[in-house]
Amino acid sequence: MNTDILETLYKTFTGKAPEAIEPLPGAGSNRRYFRLKGEQTLIGVIGTSVEENRTFLYMASHFHHKGLPVPRVFAVSDDQNAYLQEDLGNTQLFDLIKNRRGQDFDEPTLKLLTRTMQDLARFQFEGAEGMDFGKCYPQPEFNRRSALWDLNYFKYCFLKATGTEFQEDRLEDDFERMADTLAQASPRAFMYRDFQSRNVMISQESPRFIDFQGGRRGPVLYDVASFLWQAKANFPDNLRRKLAEVYRQALQAYCPMDAADFENQLRLFVLFRTLQVLGAYGFRGYFEQKPHFLESIPYAIANLQALLEEPYPEYPYLCEVLKTMAGQKQFAAACNRRKLTVRVMSFSYRKGIPEDPSENGGGYVFDCRSVHNPGRYDRYKPLTGRDEPVIRFLEEDGEILRFLEHTDALVDAHVERYLERGFTHLQVCFGCTGGQHRSVYSAQHTAEHLHRKYGIRVELIHREQQIRETFEP
Repeated sequence: MNTDILETLYKTFTGKAPEAIEPLPGAGSNRRYFRLKGEQTLIGVIGTSVEENRTFLYMASHFHHKGLPVPRVFAVSDDQNAYLQEDLGNTQLFDLIKNRRGQDFDEPTLKLLTRTMQDLARFQFEGAEGMDFGKCYPQPEFNRRSALWDLNYFKYCFLKATGTEFQEDRLEDDFERMADTLAQASPRAFMYRDFQSRNVMISQESPRFIDFQGGRRGPVLYDVASFLWQAKANFPDNLRRKLAEVYRQALQAYCPMDAADFENQLRLFVLFRTLQVLGAYGFRGYFEQKPHFLESIPYAIANLQALLEEPYPEYPYLCEVLKTMAGQKQFAAACNRRKLTVRVMSFSYRKGIPEDPSENGGGYVFDCRSVHNPGRYDRYKPLTGRDEPVIRFLEEDGEILRFLEHTDALVDAHVERYLERGFTHLQVCFGCTGGQHRSVYSAQHTAEHLHRKYGIRVELIHREQQIRETFEP
């Protein structure tokens, strides 16, 4: 792509030409991003929609003057097709979430999530003050028509693409009722519309919000549903509840809302947002064949299946159709994900191979004793394969990484087949001499890998260390 316009903007703003222009990964939009290095490091953006660019530039200026956490814009081309903005670094909040150890979030990440929910309420209500919603693109307000557009987006781009049979008029009746309820929902302020962890950058240990140009006036709980039920974020249910309550408490400063009303409205917006997301995944994945969106479909289906465990009596036919769709063979793995438990264990061969308490009577047993042993060195003897010095020793040595490439391939194939067939238990054991270093590292790696990749329930047991940990689906 021709980046001459960015180079010109950079030189005009800094007084010097950039030393390098590096393309950055894109997302779901057609905008292209570049990092310009030199006198100052800036992000250059080239967009294909002038209307969308104008909206972003207006909102960025408005939010910045409100003191809200958005990137500053420094220079704009005359035709508004390109602009330079503040460089917020490379760390998305999503990066911190996906790299967590199983279900656990470290304290700094939990603080960032809490701060993000608090800042969201501030962003929505303080951002709405004085905003000219007539400058929003493509719509100034979320209304009944907007809701029907999203519901039909799901119907045409996802539901029909799955081959699910349904009666159009009965489904439209439920869509009409849902659209009426959504359009009347309150409180209303600035609705971000695509508020999710990929659109939160972590800069100087604080959350900063990006890609807000699709926002409009609308019901604010839509954004809470969008963030907490983001498909690949895969938040545990207990954390979702805690963060939702953090948001509700922050909301009290702007528009008090009791817990029961909040929970009822949020549950409806979670269903609506899930359908809207599936529509987007269907279009971007099935029709445009973009891998990122295809990979996200199973996570969204799993969210939908969990939601439907408690019915929505106001929309009986919609629930019937959704259950039929989610139960199709092509989504069997997503459905069975909640049934399968993989038991991963580390052990010492000196104390014998573990028994399998399930009815399956066994599984994989991998021998780690061929791998270079940290336990041979005095400084590692009091530590385990969960401690950073041992992890660093094993990974820098590299033998265990090659070993786990092979075990991952075998176990992954097994899990995928179990998910297809609806099996409920698999055991994977790693043994070494003392059950302390190599086997512990391998079991920890495998448990986190399986939970991260497949979203299944994993029971992790370090037998000789008397450590147990459960990663919920």
